[in-house]
Amino acid sequence: MLTQRASGLLLHPSSLAGPFGIGDMGPAARQFVDFLVRAGQSYWQTLPLGPTGYGDSPYSALSAFAGNPLLISPELLAAVGDLEPADLDPWRKKGERTDFSWAENCRRPLLEKAEDTFFRFATTERRRQFEDFCRRQAFWLDDYALFRVLREQFDRQCWNSWPSELRDRDESTLDKWRHRLRARIRQHYYQQFVFFEQWQGLKNYANSRGVSIFGDMPIFVAQDSSDTWGHRQFFHLDAHGNPPLVAGVPPDYFSRTGQRWGNPLFNWEKLAEQDYAWWRQRMARNLELFDLLRIDHFRGFSACWGIPADASTALAGSWQPGPGDRLFEALRQDLGPLPLVAEDLGVITPEVAALRDRWQLPGMKILQFAFDSDDDNPYLPRNHPANAVVYTGTHDNNTTLGWWRELDRTARRRVRDLLGEPCRQMPQDLIRSALQSPARLAVIPLQDLLGLPADDRMNRPGRPDGNWTWRMAENVLTVELADWLREECRRCRRTGT
Repeated sequence: MLTQRASGLLLHPSSLAGPFGIGDMGPAARQFVDFLVRAGQSYWQTLPLGPTGYGDSPYSALSAFAGNPLLISPELLAAVGDLEPADLDPWRKKGERTDFSWAENCRRPLLEKAEDTFFRFATTERRRQFEDFCRRQAFWLDDYALFRVLREQFDRQCWNSWPSELRDRDESTLDKWRHRLRARIRQHYYQQFVFFEQWQGLKNYANSRGVSIFGDMPIFVAQDSSDTWGHRQFFHLDAHGNPPLVAGVPPDYFSRTGQRWGNPLFNWEKLAEQDYAWWRQRMARNLELFDLLRIDHFRGFSACWGIPADASTALAGSWQPGPGDRLFEALRQDLGPLPLVAEDLGVITPEVAALRDRWQLPGMKILQFAFDSDDDNPYLPRNHPANAVVYTGTHDNNTTLGWWRELDRTARRRVRDLLGEPCRQMPQDLIRSALQSPARLAVIPLQDLLGLPADDRMNRPGRPDGNWTWRMAENVLTVELADWLREECRRCRRTGT
C-alpha cells in the first residue's frame, strides 16, 4: 500500500537521448535522475526491460528474467575498461527516433569486443562477480543463453519450428549444441552480467538521490521465449509446442474487435503442483530490480480472455480461470508484503476488484478515461481512492495534447465542466488535475510534461508495427521545466526528493 503522496515520471530507457540508436543506461539515464530530483519527483517508472522480440515490444520479451542487451551503455563499458573510448566513435549517430536496427548493429560488435577484453583482462574481483552472477542466476540464465544462440542458428524462428530433438529438449542433443556453441553462449552470459551490473548501478544512483524505480511486469510471456521452451509444462501447449488458446482482451476502449496478443496461457494447475515456484522466482527477481512493480493485466490472475489460436481477432474468446488468492499467498510467504500496483484497466469485474483489494494493491486511474460517462466514472479525480496511482495517460494512450486536440467541442465542454477548469493550457491542466487527485501516487508520461502532440505517443494498441520508437530530443529537460513541476507538486502536497 502506498503510504504518502508522491509523484513521478514515466519514461522507458530506450526513449532517452543518446548516440547509439536507442536510449540506454548510460550518462543520459543519470541525467534524467538528476532532473527528477530537481523536479521534486520520487519515482521513475519504466516499461519492461526484457530483450524484445517481434515488433520490438517490451511486452513481448524473449525471456521473463533477462535484460535487453540493446539497453547496455557502450559508454559505461568504456568506463569499466571493457572498451576503449575510441571504439565508440564510429558508432555515434544522431537520431530523433528510436532506431532498433542501428542499436543492434552497433552494439553487436561492441559487445563482442567488450566480452573479449573482459575475459582477457578483467580483474580478479570482477571475474569473481561474473562467476557469482552466473551461479546465482543459473535457474534462468542457462536456458536463456542456449535459447538465444539456437534461435540465431535457426534464423530467429520460434522454438517450436526447430528440429524436434531441440524443440523437445532431448538432453544428449542439447549437450552437443552446448559444446558446439559454447563461445557464443558465453557472449550471452557476459551480456546479461553487464546489463544487470549497469542496471544495479543506475538503481543505486537513483535510490541514493531519493528516487525509487517503478518497474513493469507483463503477466504473460511470449510464445517465442526461453520460458515457454524451457518450461512447457507450465503452459497450455500441444505436443508440438503450439498453444490451442492465446491471450488477449475482448472489445475495449482501444479496439472494437478486442486485442489478440498471441501469448500462451499458463497451466495454473501444473504451477500449483510446484507451489508456484517459477512465479516465486520471477517475482523475487523483479523485486531485486525495482522498488515498486506494476503488474500488467492484473485481471488475468482472476480470469483471462482465451482466444482460439486460429482466430484472427479476439471476438471468439472466452474467460479462463486464473489462480486467484493461491498465487498471492505463495508469493507473500516468500517475499512478505508485496510492493505491487495492479493494472486494473479494461473489463474489471467485482471478483477482480475484490482480489486487488484483499491484497491491498493500488489500482490505476487514467484521466483520459474520466470524461465519457456520468459523474460516477471511477476515473474522475473526485472518485479516486487514496490507495491508487493516477496517470494523465499511459504508454498505450495518446499523448494528452493529442487526445485533447481530437475531442470535439461537446467533449471538450464536458471535460471543462467536470474538472471545473477553463482548460486553456493542455496538457498542463490535466497534469495539475492528476497532481491534485486524492490518489497517493501521480505519474506523468514525459511526453505530457513536454507538451508533445499525437505523433509522439509510445504505442497504438492493435497496430503491429511502428510503435515504441519515440525518443526525447536533446536538451529538453530544462531547469525551468523542472522548477515548474516541483512547484506544482509542492502546491498539491506531493513529497519530493
